[in-house]
Amino acid sequence: MNAELLTLDAVQLAAAYRKREVSPVDATRAVLDRAEATQATLNAFVTLDHAGALAAAGAAEKRWHDATPLSAIDGVPVSIKDNVYTEGMPTRFGSKAIVEADTQGPDSPSVARLREAGAVIFGKTTLPDFAHKIVTDSPLTGITRNPWDLSRSPGGSSGGASAAVAAGIGPLAVGTDGGGSIRVPAAWAGIYGLKPSFGRVPHHPRGAFPTVSHVGPMTRTVRDAALMMNVMAQPDRRDWYALPYHGADYEAQLTIDLKGKRIAFSPDFGMSQEVDPEIAAAVACAVKILADLGAHVDTAQPADIAASTEVHGTHWCAFSARLGERLGPRAALLDVSMRALIQRGKAFPPGAFVDAVVARGDIGSRIQGFFEQHDLLVGPVINCIAPVIADVDPENPPLPYFTAWCNQAGVPAASLPCGLTRSGLPIGVHVIGGPRADALVLAASHAIEQAFGTLTPPM
Repeated sequence: MNAELLTLDAVQLAAAYRKREVSPVDATRAVLDRAEATQATLNAFVTLDHAGALAAAGAAEKRWHDATPLSAIDGVPVSIKDNVYTEGMPTRFGSKAIVEADTQGPDSPSVARLREAGAVIFGKTTLPDFAHKIVTDSPLTGITRNPWDLSRSPGGSSGGASAAVAAGIGPLAVGTDGGGSIRVPAAWAGIYGLKPSFGRVPHHPRGAFPTVSHVGPMTRTVRDAALMMNVMAQPDRRDWYALPYHGADYEAQLTIDLKGKRIAFSPDFGMSQEVDPEIAAAVACAVKILADLGAHVDTAQPADIAASTEVHGTHWCAFSARLGERLGPRAALLDVSMRALIQRGKAFPPGAFVDAVVARGDIGSRIQGFFEQHDLLVGPVINCIAPVIADVDPENPPLPYFTAWCNQAGVPAASLPCGLTRSGLPIGVHVIGGPRADALVLAASHAIEQAFGTLTPPM
């Protein structure tokens, strides 16, 4: 295994391909070897496609040799979360309860666009049952672990993706986020994760939590995420919810001037969750970076975050109950915490979900009003560091208090590293934009990254 290849990000790999210093085939072999070597410890993958990945890498190698790459990420290895359909590999949604006939399908939009760009899709990453919680374990695949400390969770539900990217198993990953499922694992595994605006990256089929689920990039660097967005945000008619394609070049906009931008800083989003002091201190340092660049910072947050989080819970339980109905007797195969969600959803009075939908609209409009007064909101991603797996209550896993409201509002939000705790665990800062301000979220993330750098776990 060529360990040096595993440290290269997508931009560096493409530069090496261009100079013929590195072959996409060699890079892909190194990633596959690393995936196999760490599977017994990290357990980040459900499926690996050696033959398909090496064939795609060989085609990319020829294009780079002929100076005709399809895109800036041609030949770069990318993993796909196992709730995003990938032709040629089964998609099991992290669950034993999935019906076998439902595991096969054509590429989802993000996967189709990545293939068209020449990216090398090499495997499917782990998640909990139907992406329902922010730690990653399931009856199907067992426990996925954090490369910073194998006793701890890498987060969820995109935990396989975060563990893989952090451990050097491919520089790019596709994750999904229904309430924090990109951002929490990005924070706990020390990588970058972007939940784009709802509909900015087309997604189909939308899975168990359709109106709050977003697809986005999980990477080591902000620039790599911008390159993925340039590809994944391209249109696909299958997603009725998709925003109109506007052809943005997110990489070119990473240098947006932040001078004069109005930044709201919230140490706890106005909620009652106590924030770990080391997280609080690191996030405050990240905010100071933006202030030093000329941004105007004040302490504020939307008044509706707590109410939006409650509304999100109603959506989550109602969607779970509907999933349970569709699965029928197979629902007994689900994780105990997923079954608890189903039971809570079944206990709702008639009309509760409709009331929550109406409340979501009212709350969302007021949150949009907040972002008319502020360009960005910055705070913690979550109030605690990655938990010890043995300490997680199987029936009551951690909740994404600081992230779920962003899904209700549909606004773009990212997590990126802003240092380590004294015990050597990553800390994430939450950068949130107003409606459709994806480019600004990426630019602010890039500015913070320039100060803090990127992280690499010791394993």
